[in-house]
This record gives sequence, structure tokens and C-alpha cells, in this order.
Amino acid sequence: MGKKPALEMRDEIEDAAGAAFDYAPLPGIADEMVDNKGAIRPVWQRFIAHLNAMPESDLAERFARADRYLRDAGVFYRAYGAQGSGERAWPLSHIPVLIDEREWQALSAGLVQRADLLEAMVADIYGENRLVEEGIIPPALIAANPEFQRPLVGVKPATGHYLHFCAFEVGRGPDGNWWVLADRTQAPSGAGFALENRVATTRSFSDIYAETPVHRLASFFGAFRDALQTMKHSGDDRIAVLTPGPANETYYEHAYIARYLGFMLLEGEDLTVVNGRVMVRTVAGLKPIGVLWRRLDSAYADPLELNQNSHIGTPGLVEALRAETVTIVNALGTGVLETRALLAFMPAVCRNLLGEDLRLPSIATWWCGQKEERDHVAASIEKMVIGPAYSRAPFFDDGGESVLGSSLRATAKNSISDWLASDGAKLVGQEVVTLSTTPAWVDGKLAPRPMSLRVFAARTANGWQIMPGGFARIGSGDDAAAIAMQSGGAAADVWIVSDKPVERHTLLPAEGSFTRNMPGSLPSRAADNLFWLGRYIERAEGALRILRAWHARYAEAADPNQPLLADVTEYLAAVDIDTAEPVPESLLRNIDSAVYSASNIRDRFSPDGWLALNDLAKTARRFHTTITSGDDASHAMTILLRKLAGFAGLVHENMYRFTGWRFLSLGRYIERGLHMTRLLGHMSGPEAPDGALDMLLEIGDSVMTHRRRYNVNTARLTVTDLLALDPLNPRSILFQMNEIHREVEQLPNAFFNGQMSPFYREAMRLHSGLAVMTPEAMNGDVYRRLERELEQLSDLLAQTYLG
Repeated sequence: MGKKPALEMRDEIEDAAGAAFDYAPLPGIADEMVDNKGAIRPVWQRFIAHLNAMPESDLAERFARADRYLRDAGVFYRAYGAQGSGERAWPLSHIPVLIDEREWQALSAGLVQRADLLEAMVADIYGENRLVEEGIIPPALIAANPEFQRPLVGVKPATGHYLHFCAFEVGRGPDGNWWVLADRTQAPSGAGFALENRVATTRSFSDIYAETPVHRLASFFGAFRDALQTMKHSGDDRIAVLTPGPANETYYEHAYIARYLGFMLLEGEDLTVVNGRVMVRTVAGLKPIGVLWRRLDSAYADPLELNQNSHIGTPGLVEALRAETVTIVNALGTGVLETRALLAFMPAVCRNLLGEDLRLPSIATWWCGQKEERDHVAASIEKMVIGPAYSRAPFFDDGGESVLGSSLRATAKNSISDWLASDGAKLVGQEVVTLSTTPAWVDGKLAPRPMSLRVFAARTANGWQIMPGGFARIGSGDDAAAIAMQSGGAAADVWIVSDKPVERHTLLPAEGSFTRNMPGSLPSRAADNLFWLGRYIERAEGALRILRAWHARYAEAADPNQPLLADVTEYLAAVDIDTAEPVPESLLRNIDSAVYSASNIRDRFSPDGWLALNDLAKTARRFHTTITSGDDASHAMTILLRKLAGFAGLVHENMYRFTGWRFLSLGRYIERGLHMTRLLGHMSGPEAPDGALDMLLEIGDSVMTHRRRYNVNTARLTVTDLLALDPLNPRSILFQMNEIHREVEQLPNAFFNGQMSPFYREAMRLHSGLAVMTPEAMNGDVYRRLERELEQLSDLLAQTYLG
């Protein structure tokens, strides 16, 4: 869309102010778009003018464009329910929230003060403990707090700072002022989703975004990345994002942030502590870690000194902190600051530690461990929400643990005082939040929905920097309790709009000289998943090729007891494939295992590859319940093979040839070699039924090659030569051994002190032994020995690199 004359645009804006959107703000509730006089706020006028000029079909296409981007990028969050957990599409609310730059600056100043206050608080809690000693914070809120990590008392961070990355849940009240609803200091999530919201929303409104001076997000992440680089203890140190793993609800974001900033994505099992230093297990040996941006709760980080039941932590991590050899973002134990009850004491703490008043008030909170506060909560129960004192979430995000006073029956209200008297120390009362509303697209029109903002702060070389945006959580109805995405809420982009042009930042280096960085160290766990991804994919392909050949012949004979079909059925049963199922369950398990392996390395996996693999899995599941044996099944196998070939092609053409590629390829070569070795051992012997050799060529995708290379009919020696010993046939065993030999040469430590590693030596021995064989010498015993040796080679690879 080209730029319009100022007069024409002004007329459109004036028309928009009276546009018939049927938008009616809720009575007595502040609205982000419309002021208390019913006029569209200036910051929204240009956007609404554009929106008003669009036909509804155009809007639908724009929204579909954003949804398509999120789907293609694989953006998801993990939802939990009675049926367990599962991945759900990211719920984007397509209309962004627009905030004027000047208002945002005032909000940012308040959040910077709050970040400084939280830093001072946690330093006192794990240091002098003066706040408790002087009675400013009740002792119980610290001593009995499950987030207070006693082993961390007196352990000072190597950088001198406990907090490096914070988030704040903020909302606007009926008076138009901002409140802090919750502090996020444990392992704040959402920054990566804010980036994806921005990309998706700009896909919808690329023309409007280009013409609107909206502050970009890249500079925020660039400044934080640079700050993390300065925290390294030596030039050899690595920076990593520490994730609980794929089962976590925000794992996608962990992988996205690691890929976006160029950091390693690690799990606790990837790390070990040696002589007080945190090391990552890589295929090239142990490498030092200097900075860990943790995304798991403190208690689970070190089972040796914190939660002994943790299976996702690293023993000795606290020891490394004491030795000041690693920086953890944020420091272990900082989750105590998220305690809901502490909101009641923030004004007094701020005056005591900073000598000034809070610029941004917290939501009105009363800790019920004190009589006067208990009495006030009981007397004002109609306006209160009562919830757990040690909860770390605002009431609308605490999983239903809070009780709305106005919803209680009269008999329950009469017993509130008794409840508070007996359990008061574990409870807080909070004033019911009436959040401001923002426009959302509902049933073809704009409708007001309650909103809270999640805003992020990063410690940089120039102090705290506030992300110019964050993301908004939008309610699914009028109820503020439905804001949480687990309750059906959505997320919207936040545009901070200036009245002058804004800088366009990027994380890419400036043009001119550059340094080509070497690919980072490959963690052993990632190599393991890549290796097994290759094996599962090849295992699935081998099964598909055999099943297609079997069903094609079954369609002709209609007799599963025909000698060739019976013989292949017996072979397949030995490898756990049931021909009675058109798409066997074991095939689905192999494909699902490939998806699982890929899910563990999302930071190293392209979105296109991920989509292709998931499409294969969904199609296989659908065929499992819809197709029948014979032609139908044979055709289904062809479709699945094409989809699998599409995935393999994406990987082959697009994956950078670094160490991870070699492990993926080795998995494929070893599995393909095993597949062909077993088939030849079973189907090329003198006892094989008629038609077995032709079927072998078909399974090995070598029918045409055999016709061109051998001027004779199918024979055992020609089939053996082509499928076992031909170095140019990508389906032959020798071809796999050649490729294994070539990849092994490039692996770390293939040579040590001028000598071959045991793994390299064994690969060489297998390769040379097969290379000198003749077709006449290949028999059942040779194939069985070769099968054992290939399996042993796989085990030796695991012992050498994946342990």
C-alpha cells in the first residue's frame, strides 16, 4: 500500500473515529482503544482507519496468513488437562495492542525501579537478611517458603548480580493506571513467543506495520546477548540455555531462543561438574560452560543439594556457584521473589532498600498471617480473592487455587473468619482485579476483552533495558480469570508506537569485515538423538518398501499362504511387523520415535523438516485406521514413501554439514546396511521361494539398474553383486560401508596421537573386509556375521561418542 496524502489520511482517521465497528467498551472498565468519552485514542486512529477500509474477506485472509505462519513454524505450547498433556497451536489474537511511546516510557521507568528493588531484596534474603531481622518482611514468608533455597544462603553470584532477566505481569485498572500483578524472576517465559507474535502479526498487517513507527524488538535481544557474552569467565566458555526438556509447556520457546541467539540448548543430563567447573558432554569431550540461562525451577537444578528427587538437574551445580566458575541466569533461589504474599510488603521494602516510594503499585494484597489484615479481608470478602500465600502466579493463572469471595454462599462467608484464623499464614487476600479491555476480533467484529501484559526486562551493559512490547494475554470472554492460555486465553503482539521514525535494529553484523564462526560443539545427547533419528527414519523406510512389495503381490494372489508371501510374512514377524495390519503398529512406533528424537533437538532442526516429519506421522496414523490390505495398502505405502523421501530430501539438501549431520547420516547408513544384510540373508539363499530375488530388487529400488547392468535374468549372484557389493548402488551394503568410512574420518578424535580410535579401526576393518568379498563368497553365515558386526559398530559408536 503506497503512502497517501496527509489530508486524505486525516479524513480516513476522522471517519474511523466514528466507524461502525459496533465496538462498545464495557461500562466502568478502562479500554485500551477507546477513552472514557467514547473517542478512539490517537495511537489507535491510524490502525483503525486502515482496518475500517478493509473488506471482511481481506481481514480473514490476513488472519489466515498469520495462522499459517505459526503453523508452518511449528509454534506450540503444551496444555495440561485430565487427559494428560499435549501440544496445541499457539493461540494468537490477531489484533495487536497499541500503546503510546510516552506512556510506555513511564511504565518502563516504574519497571526498572522494580527490577532494582527485586535485586536488592534477593541480595538481602540470601545475604544480611536485614528485612526479616527488622520486621519489614515476616520471617515465615521466607523460612517456610518452598522457593527459599537454604543452601544458597551466602553464595554470591560471580557477576555480583542475582537477576539478569525478569518479567512482570501488569494490568491497567479502572482509573487508567498500571498495576503490577505478579513478578517473574524464577525462569521467566514468553520472550520467544513475543518474537513469534510479532512476526505473525506483521504477516497480517505488513502494510500497516511498515507505515507505523513501531519500536522493534531485535535491539533488546541483541543487548542481552552481548551482556551474556561479557559474563563468560574465559574465551573457551560456552553460553547455553538450560531447559527441563520437551515435556515442558514452553519448550518450543527454549529451542527458539537458543537458535535465535546462537546458544546451545542443553538439559541437565548434558552437564557434569568437574573440579568445580560446569562442563558439557560433547562428542569431542568435555567443554566448559560459563553462562547458563536456566529455564527450569531452582529446586530441580541440583539434586545433590536441592531437590533430591529431581531427574532433570545436574549434581554439583551449587558447588560450581560457590566456586564462582559459572553464572546462572537468574541465580538459583530467586524464585522466592515471585511469592504472592510479598506483594503486600513491597511499598515498605522499597522505602527501606531504595529510600523511595514505588512508582508502580502492586495489586492490593493482604497477608492473612496478621490479625489486622485477616479482619480486613474477612470484612471485605465480597471484593476479595483468597488464595495461597506462597503461590507464584496471579489468581487468574494459578490453576483454580484461588477463591472469589463474591462467589461463596452465605454459610461459607460466615465461616471465613475461622478459616483465616486457622490457616491465615498460608493465605492472602487480594482485591478483585478489574482489568482494562482491548479490542479482539470475535465473530467478525471487534469486541472488548480483558487483558494483561507480560513485559520483559534484561540487565545490559547500560543497566536494565525494557523490551519495547512483550505480549498481551487476552481473555476468551469478559471474565479476567479466563486470560490464562490453559483456560482458553489468547496472546497478542504489543506495538509501542512513536510519533517519529524508529531505528530498525537487527542481530546480523554490520556489513564489512566478518568472522565465520565454526559450528558449536555438539552435545552427546543431541548427537544421540540425531543418530537415532537417522536409524528410525531408515527403519521406517525399509518396512514401507517391504510392505509395499508384499501387498502388491497379495493383491494379485489374494492368498497370504502363497510360498513367497508366507516366507516374507515369517521374516517380517521376526522384526515385529504384522502383515495382518495394512499399516502395522510397529511402523507407527518407528515414525513416532523419529518424531520424538527430532523433538529433542528442535534447536537444530529446520521448521520445514519438522513439518514434513509431522505430516508423515499424521498421514501414517490416518492410514492405520482407514486402508485395507492389497492394492489399497500398496498405494498407501507409496504415498508414505514419497512423504518420507520429501523429509529425507529436505534434510539432505538443507542441513549444514557439521558434526550433527554426520551422526544423522551414520544412523541412516548403519540401519540401511542392517536392513539389506538381513533381507539378503533371508531371501537370497538356495531355499528362498520363487520370486524372492525379484522382490529383493524391488525392495532395493534396483530393478531398472539390474536390467541395465546385467544381460541375464535375475540370478542369485547378480542380485548379490548389485545389492551387497556394488559401491555405486546407494542401496548396497558396500555403499553404506563406504559412506560410514567417509563420515567416521571426519568425526572428532577419529585419530588420537596419530592412531585410529577403536571405533574408526572397527569401521575400517568392516569396510575392507566387505570390499574384498565376491558374490560367490556371500552366504547365510557371512550375512549373519555382518549383521552382528554392524550392530556392534553401532554399540561402539555409542560408547565412544554418546555416553
